[in-house]
Amino acid sequence: MRVLILHNRYQLRGGEDSVVEEEANLLRSHGVEIEQLIVDNESIHGFLQKSITAFNTLYSWPARRIVEARLASFRPDVMHAHNFFPRLSPSVYDAAIHARVPVVQTIHNFRVVCANGLLFREGHVCEECLGRGFGWPAVVHACYRESRAGSAVVSLMTSMHRGLGTWQNKVTRYIVLTEFMRELMVSRGVLPAHRFVIKPNAAADLGTGEGSGGYALYVGRLSPEKGVRTVLDAWKENSPAVPLKIAGDGALRPEVEAVSGGNNIEYLGPVSKERVGQLMRNALVLIIPSLCYEGLPVVVPEAFSASLPIIASNLGSLGTLIAPGETGVLVPPGDAVSLRAAVNNLSESPALLSQMRLRARQVYEQLYRPESNLKLLLGIYEDAISAVR
Repeated sequence: MRVLILHNRYQLRGGEDSVVEEEANLLRSHGVEIEQLIVDNESIHGFLQKSITAFNTLYSWPARRIVEARLASFRPDVMHAHNFFPRLSPSVYDAAIHARVPVVQTIHNFRVVCANGLLFREGHVCEECLGRGFGWPAVVHACYRESRAGSAVVSLMTSMHRGLGTWQNKVTRYIVLTEFMRELMVSRGVLPAHRFVIKPNAAADLGTGEGSGGYALYVGRLSPEKGVRTVLDAWKENSPAVPLKIAGDGALRPEVEAVSGGNNIEYLGPVSKERVGQLMRNALVLIIPSLCYEGLPVVVPEAFSASLPIIASNLGSLGTLIAPGETGVLVPPGDAVSLRAAVNNLSESPALLSQMRLRARQVYEQLYRPESNLKLLLGIYEDAISAVR
């Protein structure tokens, strides 16, 4: 089988970029011939380049021609798109249709219904643009990078392609990561139910740990929607006896650095994948305090592979990924007091923690091991190929 993978990298590397790389490596290691078309946003500087990019976001003829040439030379059995925004655009689907190649699109976020892709605004979940012909609330609130002009472009892109039937007719199969994502997209009439397949992200086995370090761990982007301030608040006042280690980078880095060294908080900065594995194996608990709807954070399967229980916000997909009392604890989003209590309770319940560790590892074996995940992915490809024959 031959697979052409398309992806527009993010300016600040995140879990989605890692998933694309690891999935490609997994396919290669099992004999699938892979070619990748990867673009980034590094060349988008100055008014002229930003204007050209904005125009091409709606429909990029240059990107379509590039993809058509790659399809003609590589002749894949299937084209797998991840992030097409902003430089590739939905024009890549037409390139595949012209070449009679089925399209598989992984939905990592909510870009097709939300200008910022997060369904998050001003510190809370926002669904104002769902079900609208045009996302004017996103323009009013400047949801995309605090720019009304940029928000208008993204909203126009999603509404234009909804009107053209792009989302409904030009993608052979959509991969969503959780049932919550599928239900949200289908219930609001955004995407056709019969084209959805649920496949979680896989994660490499980090090796089982025992939590000998005795600390709580946060790994991820340091941004408001991730609930970083909730974690800091939980430790800054009446901080738990459990130390907190924070790894990652992002807009809130200065705030994290400002409190590091006090209140039992240590900021580690950006860390390597190997270091993440070590941190998870030695941690007492992983904290995912998101204030926004998550897809499937890669730290969830990574933590489970390391036998690491999770304390997470009871919100969106996280509410279904974490089984309370079995693989972790769910707390109200944004509630620092409940988060602090959950950390204290687990630290004082070694028997329960031990049971959670065993169950977390079992869930990893059942759902997130790469070999099992590969079978699901290859089955989706075969289904997509059959659908266009």
